[in-house]
Order: sequence, then C-alpha cells, then structure tokens
Amino acid sequence: VSAGNGCGHTLLTPHSGTLSSKNYPGTYPNHTMCCWQLQAPPGTSLLLAFGDVDLEPSEHCALSSLLLTDPQTGTAYGPYCRNSVPSAPLLVTNSSTVTILFNSTSHRSGRGLLLSYATSQHPGGVRMGGSSDPLLIMCFSVYCPAGCKDIHGDIWGNPSQGYRDTSVLCKAAVHAGVIADELGGQVTLSREKGITLYESAFANGLRSKRGSLSEKRLIFHKVCCLLSPACDDVLEVVTFNASSWWHEVGMLGQDRDWVAERAALSTTGHSWAAEPDAKAAWLELDLGIRRNVTGIITKGSSEQHNYYVTSYHVSSSRDGKNWRPYRGSSGQEKVFEGNADSQGEVSNAFIPPIVARYIR
Repeated sequence: VSAGNGCGHTLLTPHSGTLSSKNYPGTYPNHTMCCWQLQAPPGTSLLLAFGDVDLEPSEHCALSSLLLTDPQTGTAYGPYCRNSVPSAPLLVTNSSTVTILFNSTSHRSGRGLLLSYATSQHPGGVRMGGSSDPLLIMCFSVYCPAGCKDIHGDIWGNPSQGYRDTSVLCKAAVHAGVIADELGGQVTLSREKGITLYESAFANGLRSKRGSLSEKRLIFHKVCCLLSPACDDVLEVVTFNASSWWHEVGMLGQDRDWVAERAALSTTGHSWAAEPDAKAAWLELDLGIRRNVTGIITKGSSEQHNYYVTSYHVSSSRDGKNWRPYRGSSGQEKVFEGNADSQGEVSNAFIPPIVARYIR
C-alpha cells in the first residue's frame, strides 16, 4: 500500500516490487511525502535493495529523509540522505512487514530514491540496476522484482543476440521474455564475449536501443532451455484457419487471395488479411498435437500495402471447441502490444507458457 503526494512509480506484490519517489530520476519536488507499507506472506522476511538514495544532504537529514521501520520489532533504519547513506546496498530484515517513509521540505537537488524488495523465499538476491558488477561472471542467477519495465535506464540488444552488458539487467530480462514484468521472478543468465553491434528490437512492450561493441554481453536462459535446448524452436503449424480472408482485385483486374495459409512468418510476398471492415477477426493455428507454446512473433505485410496488427488477444484450446483466453496476473484478459510498422518483428512471451493444440 502506498499513500502521499510524493510517491513515484510503484508496483507492490506479495513477493517482490519496486518503489520510487515522484519524478525519479529527475529532482524530487519540495514539501512532499510518501508512505509505503510492505506486507510479505506470513513466515517470510523482507529483503530490501537500495537501488538509489540521492536526497539533499542536511544535518540529521532534516531537509529530506528516508526512514524504514519494522512495526513487529520496533526496529528503525535511518534516517537516510546524501550524507547519511545506507551502510550496505541490501538490507535483510527479520520481519514480514516494513514501513517506508519519504519526506521532503525545501531543497535544491537530489534524484530521490529507488528501492526494490523481495521475500526470503527468493534467496537469489534482488537486482534492479545495471549489470556491471564485477562479481557477475560466467553463469549466475538473480531474483528480479516486479515492476522493472518502467524503471530508469536503457537496454541494448535483443533476445536472439543477447544484450550489451551495460543494459539494465532486470529490464532486459522483461524484454527477453524470461520474466513477466507484473510478476518478477528468478533469472538465470551468463556473461559471454561481446559482439560488434547490438540491433534494436521491440519485445514484450519494450523497445531496446541499437548499441555498439561491448566487452561482455548478457545471455538469458529460460528454465526449460536448461533442460531441453529445443524449447525455443519454431513450432510447426499443421493447419491455418481464419474468420475470413481478403480476396483482392487489383486495379488491372488481377486477383490475389490473402488466405490464412499465408500467415506463416517465413512466407514471402503478401500475408493473411481479414476481409475489409471485418469485426473481431481471428487467425487460428492448429499445431497437430498439444504443444508447449512459449511465445509469439508477429510481423506486418509490406507487400504493396502497409498492413500490420497493433494489438491482439490470445486464446487457446485443446479440442478446437472450448476456448480459454490468455489472462495476465491481474486475472483480466491480456492485450498484447503488436507492431508499429509493417517491417519489424515484435516478440511477446507467454509466462506461464500455453499448453494447447489450437491457438487463436
């Protein structure tokens, strides 16, 4: 729970979350306050990571302060400001409840604060910032809290190439589709030799940047890939079906059919398109047998027409008759962000994966 006029980006879930002051990483406003109350499940303890605490210095942190209290034991941590910073980047509490209070009076400078937390059920650690930590070598595992998608910082690269090692680690994990932003989760990755150029990509609601050579790069590993390298293989579609298709008649009278079979990503030339002005159009894929579907890649059709799908829902079925919509962590039917042009490919991950024969 958060309350006050000084609260910035905040995402709180029972097992992990992020919180920041208003305007972060810009200067936080004068005369504001925010109070966050963190409540973890019974029997667990909270671990708090100080991503950034930059409050204007003052005696006893009187102008701006960050104070953490444990209501269960009466323990207080702080107050903190620029001349009284936390002694360690990670605070391990013995409590499932922590209150975080941020106050500001009149001041001139300061980015404010950025914190993340996780519970003791996730001992892999909490990380939010860049991955330049010299301890992160070879293969390692960290716990990324929920809400990393909107934190400050850039990512360079894409799921197939990997990511420049200066990328914001947990934000890159969301882009790579190994965790869902609204849930967070454990991330396994390795640091490998860098490459000359990292290409930009749009995936899972995030746009990465095009970046130059780096000494190292980050490669994310899905859990299923650790067990079976074939989990990211492209699944074979036995049959394509659609609600309708467009029979195009050109200016010179030539016919062209935008049928469902042309929806395969590898198809050259024109794609599938529904009838003009069709409502609630759908495309259906029959995978032949029940398969584990971990994501989808979409692309528009630039063949004479600048066509692409900007957003879509996904449903699945095991028998082709009873359909189940794909829902996000909130329980609402999820809307996936699609393409912004007809040229680029856009990836969206299914976390958890869909087990089904039919996908719409």
